[in-house]
Amino acid sequence: MRVLVADHPLINHKLTYLRDRRTDSPTFRRLAEELMTLLAYEATREVRVEPFDIETPVAPTTGIKLANPKPLVVPILRAGLGMLEGMVRMLPSAEVGFLGMLRNEETLEAVTYANRLPDDLTNRQVYVLDPMLATGGTLAMAIHYLAERGATDITCVTLLAAPEGIKALEEQIADVQIPVTLVTGAIDQELNEHGYIVPGLGDAGDRLYGVV
Repeated sequence: MRVLVADHPLINHKLTYLRDRRTDSPTFRRLAEELMTLLAYEATREVRVEPFDIETPVAPTTGIKLANPKPLVVPILRAGLGMLEGMVRMLPSAEVGFLGMLRNEETLEAVTYANRLPDDLTNRQVYVLDPMLATGGTLAMAIHYLAERGATDITCVTLLAAPEGIKALEEQIADVQIPVTLVTGAIDQELNEHGYIVPGLGDAGDRLYGVV
C-alpha cells in the first residue's frame, strides 16, 4: 500500500480548525468539504484519462478527458458524506456509491449495514472516503469488498490517520492483489485505549451531524 501525506499549509490550516473543540457543526462541515477538495487534487493525480480531440477558437488540438468506465466515489456512511461534496466538485462526472459501516465500540471491529454499489466493478477505479483511519478495520473491509467485485485500483482518502491504523490496514489487505493508495491530511501521534486518534479531532460523524 502506498501512503501519501498531503502536506500543504492550507491543509494544515484547515485541519487546525477542524481539531478545535470550539468549532461548531456548520463550520466543521464547511471545513471538511474544503479540505476534501484540497486532498482530492492529490488523490486524483493518477486518475485514468484518454485523449480527446477538440478545436479551440484558434486551432485543433488534443487534450484529455476522464476514461471509461468513470471513477466511482464511495463515501463510508455516515461520516464519509461530509467529504463527498468536496470530492465530486473535483470529479463531477464520477459515479457515487455508498457503503454503510460502523465500528463496534466493544470489539472495535467494522460491521456493514448498508450497500448501494454496482454489483460489477470490473476495471473500475474507486475512491473511498472516510474521515478517520483509526483501527483500520472499516477501510480494510471496504477494500476487500470492492476488490472482490472487480475494482482494479482503490484510493482511500482520509482527513487523519493513526500509525497503528496504517500498520493494521497494510496487514489486513496484504492479500489484495490490486494497487491501493492512502491519501491523508496528517498522520497523528497514536490511538488511545478507546480506539480514538490522538490528538485527532474527536468523532467526525458526531461533529459533522450531531450526536444521534
